[in-house]
Amino acid sequence: MPVNLTRNAIAMMNSGDVNSKPLVQVVDIKLIGNSQERYRFLLSDSESTQHAMLATQLNEQVRTGRVKKGSIIQLIDYICSTVQNRRIIVVLNMETIIPEYEIIGNPKLPTGSEPEANKSMPNNNLLEPSTRSTNNRYSAPAPANKAQSFQPTIQPAYQPPPNYKIQGPIMKNEAPARIIPIAALNPYQGRWAIKARVTAKGDLRRYNNARGDGKVFSFDLLDSDGGEIRVTCFNAVVDRFYNVIEVGKVYLISKGSLKPAQKNFNHLKNEWEIFLESNSTVELCPDEDGSIPRQQFSFRPITEIESAENNSILDVIGIVISVNPSVPILRKNGMETQRRILNLKDASGKSVELTLWGDFCNKEGQKLQEMVDSGLFPVLAVKAGKVNDFNGKSIGTISSTQLFIDPDCPEAQGLRAWFESGGRNTASISISKELMPGGSKNEIRKTLTQIKDEGLGRSDKPDWVTAKATVVFIKTDNFCYTACPLMIGDRQCNKKVTQSGPDSRPYRTHLGNSFPGSWRRNLGMLGKGNVFVEI
Repeated sequence: MPVNLTRNAIAMMNSGDVNSKPLVQVVDIKLIGNSQERYRFLLSDSESTQHAMLATQLNEQVRTGRVKKGSIIQLIDYICSTVQNRRIIVVLNMETIIPEYEIIGNPKLPTGSEPEANKSMPNNNLLEPSTRSTNNRYSAPAPANKAQSFQPTIQPAYQPPPNYKIQGPIMKNEAPARIIPIAALNPYQGRWAIKARVTAKGDLRRYNNARGDGKVFSFDLLDSDGGEIRVTCFNAVVDRFYNVIEVGKVYLISKGSLKPAQKNFNHLKNEWEIFLESNSTVELCPDEDGSIPRQQFSFRPITEIESAENNSILDVIGIVISVNPSVPILRKNGMETQRRILNLKDASGKSVELTLWGDFCNKEGQKLQEMVDSGLFPVLAVKAGKVNDFNGKSIGTISSTQLFIDPDCPEAQGLRAWFESGGRNTASISISKELMPGGSKNEIRKTLTQIKDEGLGRSDKPDWVTAKATVVFIKTDNFCYTACPLMIGDRQCNKKVTQSGPDSRPYRTHLGNSFPGSWRRNLGMLGKGNVFVEI
């Protein structure tokens, strides 16, 4: 059956059309880029051809063979951009109509596709026809065993250049950059602008490395098409934009550079990250844009978290059924922080522990505890929680995590309706460590004999128990040592030091990590007969 491609589709797209959804053919596919996988198409409307870049989220269609050389496709979403003075179509969404078909018509190559050698050639009108034909891409090869003869080039008579007068200052192109979707951003573009809402803003962090001291902060953007991307600012750029950016506001951003996203710190589904520079612009849009959502979630049922990979980042929503008090925890670096554990359950019949760290304990954590204590069981949406597989699967907060109590979204409304219609009394199985009724993780009571008989603490992973015992002996020799008082950044060194002489200052030794100061104080307070409970 003959296929009719959209007539003059290439010309229409080059002139700015983005709504015709043309039917075109893939004449060629080429993999480009070293660090990032990107595909370049040569599209045809049976008469003309045009180069196109495929959005990375569509790469799977090429890998699986759904799109190949000769495929007939329909462009659903696309834009046409100028890259290095050449027009390129950026394909954001498409549909394969016929996976494989013979080349239709006799399409011409796009302008500017000739080899660079042709661009550097002198005026071809000055050459004889036989000479010009050797420089044409489609010229026939010279006959064999015949020497090529070149006619002398006739130079035109010299004419002095005309006298040009400067009529006025040369104006730069100050026209505003065209707003494009976040999904269409790529490093091959020149001037671009995006309109998006700030969904998250990170704290201002200071660092020290071989280049010296510095500061950095990041924020996340979401546009009306659902595209997300992270924006990062360093040093002087931080001073310009840190107080300008507000969560929930819509901004017009342009003149930034795109670099590969660092997936160790960036959980957004975008391979690029924007770095703002000294000439970047960030303009607040005074009018609210209802087409851009406040937040975008990709919720996973709690039952699916059980099979999620450790350290993966995901969104989860559930009913808060219990909240434990906040407790102080000493970190490995000697700094103290807060930890609060609560439990979520959903309609999947499973529950999971959510661990709040730092400021989350005193802000959202305190509010949740007050609500649960008063008999309310709120819906909690967790954006960007981190999966932990220590003693079962659990979720923990990180710096980019966001918590939403009773959010206004369909998932929250459905969960609330389920809970009120009987889900409140439905039993749920915890995917975290098995808990005692009404108890927290560490309230599995064991006697010292049980610990010995069951061989607890001898496997690769630790076993958590709670034991109540009386101190009958304290070893007084070398239970503590003199620690280094020097400050390293915002914390004390605490490494072991020894006295080299009666009048000399202590010197540091690298004998491993020391006991934190609070541990030394607590150990000094112990005595025979004291009773203690692990917390």
